Amino acid sequence: MNPYRQFTADFGKLMRQGKSLPLGGFPNLSPPEMADDAPRVLIFAPHPDDECIIGGLALRLMRECKMRVINVAVTQGSNRERKQPRLKELQGACGYIGFELIQVGKSGLDDINLKGKKENPENWEQSVDKIAKILSEQNPEIIFFPHDDDFNTSHIGTHHLIVDALQKLGNVECWTVETEFWGEMKGPNLMVESSEEDVADLLAALSFHVGEVQRNPYHLRMPGWMMDNVRRGGEVVGGQGGAVPDFLFATLYRLRRWRNGRFETVLETGRTLAAEENPNLLFG
Repeated sequence: MNPYRQFTADFGKLMRQGKSLPLGGFPNLSPPEMADDAPRVLIFAPHPDDECIIGGLALRLMRECKMRVINVAVTQGSNRERKQPRLKELQGACGYIGFELIQVGKSGLDDINLKGKKENPENWEQSVDKIAKILSEQNPEIIFFPHDDDFNTSHIGTHHLIVDALQKLGNVECWTVETEFWGEMKGPNLMVESSEEDVADLLAALSFHVGEVQRNPYHLRMPGWMMDNVRRGGEVVGGQGGAVPDFLFATLYRLRRWRNGRFETVLETGRTLAAEENPNLLFG
């Protein structure tokens, strides 16, 4: 008898059961109390839903460190008919999980990709100015945005948009946390564990993006992705051949600091952050 047949069948059973779970509509979670001058964390999300997918560390910063997490909706997708419905879904997701929300313009930015930067420089510069204005007004301690090879053209474009805005501001300083979803980072240096409770809440928030997860139920596959992050992160972050931490769920990031108009290395070796460790330890 092959014991792994039942093990595998149980995963299939969970996926089939998951397809019958409700999408969104849950009452908002109780947000943590925080000071009026609490440090601010900005998530620059290329699309509505990215705030939940890569939000493991951001959620911990809000819950454990009492930081204000603000999602900046860089775009509302490329389908014009879906822009307003996606905004409504995003408002529901952020309201549920406790993230604040900044909408960029009436319907998000357009042509946020390297082709748009090259062929429509005026629109690109206007978009850079809008992001720079948000950075200046919010004065964040930490910012999240995709790494520069995250496969999706809007994800890659968002990376360059944020870097251009940081360079435009000149003297701004903040911690930078680069994220991955569609394309693996070649050099992540941070693996952050998420508790089962945090993952469940992120999945519930992600399910508010009804139109997207009905098309592709990636909310149900997100736990598997986070488990695979532990497999890969144990070697890529922890060191080839090293012992893999006993995490169930984790997200991979690249932690650096922006200062003097450029990225600065802050971790000489890869770092893991367990669920019982305080995330403030990462930020000196």
